[in-house]
Amino acid sequence: MSIKPEKTTIFFTGATGYIGGSVLQRILQHPEANTFDITALVRDAGKAQLLETKFGVKAVVGSMEEFDKLSQLAENAHIVVQCAEADRDDMMNAILGGLKKRHEKTGDLPILIHTSGAGIMADNARGEYLSDFILSDLDSQTIERFTPPAVHRSVDILVCKADAEGYVRTYIVLPTAVFGFGTGPLYDAGISKRSPALISVLTAAAVDRGRPGVMGTGKNAWGVIHVADNADLTYLLFCAALTGNSELGHGREGYYLTENGEVTMYELCKAIGTALVEQGLAVEAEPTMFTPDERVKYFGGDAFADLFFSNVRGRGDRGRHDLGWTPKHTREDMWKEMPEVVEGVAKKAKGSA
Repeated sequence: MSIKPEKTTIFFTGATGYIGGSVLQRILQHPEANTFDITALVRDAGKAQLLETKFGVKAVVGSMEEFDKLSQLAENAHIVVQCAEADRDDMMNAILGGLKKRHEKTGDLPILIHTSGAGIMADNARGEYLSDFILSDLDSQTIERFTPPAVHRSVDILVCKADAEGYVRTYIVLPTAVFGFGTGPLYDAGISKRSPALISVLTAAAVDRGRPGVMGTGKNAWGVIHVADNADLTYLLFCAALTGNSELGHGREGYYLTENGEVTMYELCKAIGTALVEQGLAVEAEPTMFTPDERVKYFGGDAFADLFFSNVRGRGDRGRHDLGWTPKHTREDMWKEMPEVVEGVAKKAKGSA
């Protein structure tokens, strides 16, 4: 049984983030958005005020570490859209605890849309080879073989278990490497982060060391997806779940991978290097290997560096087939915007942005 209140209550996390901002914008563009009662949890009081005054989104100031607050906000919502954090079991337990209370108290079957990541299939290639393994998101049996310590999996397992227990319908979005500048009113207002994280990390390292770096030979490949196309998939998923589509895959059958092409890390880092050379910020575009000390300096250690230089190759079949999702941007768009990305990161690194 699912209760349909006069207004659809929605709890949103990650509104100020790069991915979350694009998703919230799409939800605010829904033709029935005036029937939504959206509450967002944000850390910054100034951004909270902007969300309320400019966008009509209720904003609660707090953090993802305030578990009682998280649980209460989740309990108050028919739909939770979680775009803030993919690796915190305690955070997810708090959200699920609130949704379970809601179900037990009201009989409502709430909805959870959780943004995880395609890094679940990272293979620790360390840039040495291109794997021939390409995962379809329709293959839930193979997805379930990825277990902790695989990145994101402990949280994903909690989410799927909650769906199996019957007190919530869950859907998990698995973005590959997200690129593209965030555009639209939330970004223009300075609420959401605009720049792609993965490319920014690699670019910041390249600016600092004077040329791009790789692990191994950079032969590993990542799928890529534009931030707007990822938001479109999440929005279509939101719309389908909102209408109570009984045929929509959920729980263990509810993984939705977003991708539209792929790049090797060598290609990506070389493109960063080329842009740096063109802007007079480096003399050599060809990547060289990161030293052990550099992996600590730029990635915080081997674990994060290994994720970047693993193979993460997949197909977003479920969204295309079940939701009619049609991503519009390709890797060619990533190459076109690379000079602007590099320029922005370089300005920040030099303290002039």
